[in-house]
Amino acid sequence: MHLMLVGLSVGDPAHAQPEAVSPPTSSVEQGQTPLDEAFSGRPRRTPAAQAAGVTPSGTKMYWDLRTMYLGRQNYDGSQTESLATGGWAGVKTDYFLDHFSFGATGYTSQKLHGDPDKDGALLLGRGQHGYEVLGELYADVKVIEGLNLTVGRKEYDTPFINRNDSRLTPNTFEAISLMGGTKVGSKGASLRYGLGYVDSIKERNSDEFVSMSVDAGAEVERGVIAAGGLYKQGGFSLGALDYYCPDIVNIGFAEAKMEFPMGGWLTPRLALQFIDQRSVGDDLLLNSGDNGQQYGIKAELPVGQALFTAAYTNINGDMGMISPWAGYPGYTSVQVEDFNRAGEAAWMLRAAYEFKEIKGLSTYASGYMGRPLTSLENMAATNTTSTSSGAPQRGC
Repeated sequence: MHLMLVGLSVGDPAHAQPEAVSPPTSSVEQGQTPLDEAFSGRPRRTPAAQAAGVTPSGTKMYWDLRTMYLGRQNYDGSQTESLATGGWAGVKTDYFLDHFSFGATGYTSQKLHGDPDKDGALLLGRGQHGYEVLGELYADVKVIEGLNLTVGRKEYDTPFINRNDSRLTPNTFEAISLMGGTKVGSKGASLRYGLGYVDSIKERNSDEFVSMSVDAGAEVERGVIAAGGLYKQGGFSLGALDYYCPDIVNIGFAEAKMEFPMGGWLTPRLALQFIDQRSVGDDLLLNSGDNGQQYGIKAELPVGQALFTAAYTNINGDMGMISPWAGYPGYTSVQVEDFNRAGEAAWMLRAAYEFKEIKGLSTYASGYMGRPLTSLENMAATNTTSTSSGAPQRGC
């Protein structure tokens, strides 16, 4: 399949929460979370503009308003089309007694236009209906400095359990997690780690929380045990995460990244990833013995405000990759295709540019090719999105 996508985004790089992580320019698609940005317990990024305020008591307030249109001609000849507006608003308290903090966030998506016969854009609920939901309600306990226990409904960002924040509202989860970090040695290295149990998920266009296994397609209720760690020093990082859903699936993910400073402006970057998925226990979702692996490599070359990227992925084994609780993290995954079917290899070329003159304005163009193909997958496909959002600058 040959695909060509062109995207344009406008937004304030300020984040929904004042402590949110601001990643460097990268080729990561919306809805994905690379491993080196996991384990922080904070949102990775949002593609739209946000505003945040802090009260004298230290309580943080944040909101995000979005309006989005998505129309698509699908491979089978059907159409999906929606126009909706919405977003979210939330609050997080300062730490009481230096140990206890609480947070809550409400989310909504409201219909502006959408024919029920053209459902599937994922901007609205099933049947093109609007929704409102209390997606976050949690307690954050600072056990010691650098180690936090979180209980309740919350956003998470890891490769296979994340917000998948590419529509009006993100995924959120009911979970208990322990995340921490520590310095290693005297040369600036760090180790971040996390352990948690995720019981249920609210999909990005839903107002209901359902069991993680039910969301994956099983008829029984099971949660997911996740654990992993990340070592990072300068431009080098190495880490792994494992997701175990009893009787459903085990997903292992590993990623390494490195930079090669060559003096002046030239600093190429290289990333490698490995994914292993297999049926486990009583095989209540997949067939007994099913397993599959994905290998991926990605090279990036920043040049001023431009970023040039090339990537390759390959799927081995007797099953394609699944990603029921997140945007698929493969290097060649895009809005139209994940290129994660059994036996599939895919290539990607991408060029992006960030405008200095207009804060938050960037554009990119990318081309993708996947093999092998079936006659259905050879059909032409189009994908058009338009997003606009706005908010005052932080502190308003």
